[in-house]
Amino acid sequence: MNTETVYPILAGKRALVVGVANEHSIAWGCALAFRKLGADVVLTYLNEKAYPHVAPLAAEIDAQLLPLDVTQPGQLEALFAALAGQGPLDIVVHSIAFAPKADLQGGLLDCSLDGFLQAMDVSCHSFVRMAKLAAPLMTRGGTLFAMSYHGANKVVPNYNVMGPVKAALEAACRYLAYELGPQAIRVHAISPGPLKTRAASGLKDFDRLLNDAVERAPIGELVDIVDVGNTCAYLASPYAHRLTGSTVYVDSGLNIVA
Repeated sequence: MNTETVYPILAGKRALVVGVANEHSIAWGCALAFRKLGADVVLTYLNEKAYPHVAPLAAEIDAQLLPLDVTQPGQLEALFAALAGQGPLDIVVHSIAFAPKADLQGGLLDCSLDGFLQAMDVSCHSFVRMAKLAAPLMTRGGTLFAMSYHGANKVVPNYNVMGPVKAALEAACRYLAYELGPQAIRVHAISPGPLKTRAASGLKDFDRLLNDAVERAPIGELVDIVDVGNTCAYLASPYAHRLTGSTVYVDSGLNIVA
């Protein structure tokens, strides 16, 4: 019998979650956790092709649904302009990343300039732009999250250009935490272990990464999107109000193993 008691520690808070593509998305795990703990949630969808996959999820948690493609000029600004008239914002999750397939699946030496710049813009600089627009709405403080991966700090075969890009993202989180701290806005990079998401399917030999994680992690289990969501919910709660600027691993301890 499930005797779990859930306390709505995030009641009255509003969370923007960017990056839900389907029910397997890390961003969806975050949205579920925030909603379960009482927060109102705003989701975004990439384009009309993505809308049918995201709209039922938004309806499931009674979330507002707005369009956002960070590569399209003005869309990010339009999103925050729409949110500005609805009251304070407390939580933002940036869970988007992209690199052209040829640049992602080739080695770093062969990565094109255009591919590198596109990966950096979508996967890293869009978070900086998002933070700048979100900060004026976080009038009672808040928490910003960006999704990283262990390949930012150690070489993971086949992660290629995304390693340097995620390293830049983690550094951006630290600098944003420093700049936004006086406004009581906290910033964290979250580094999940390997997860079966649509984005991960673009990595070569990804199944090998999954098997390696199970074999080597101290807990011996893969993490899932709910684990990531619960971690973000804790960090967004009053229980973690003095934590900021960290890269938080949610990987069953895999990152500590040599």
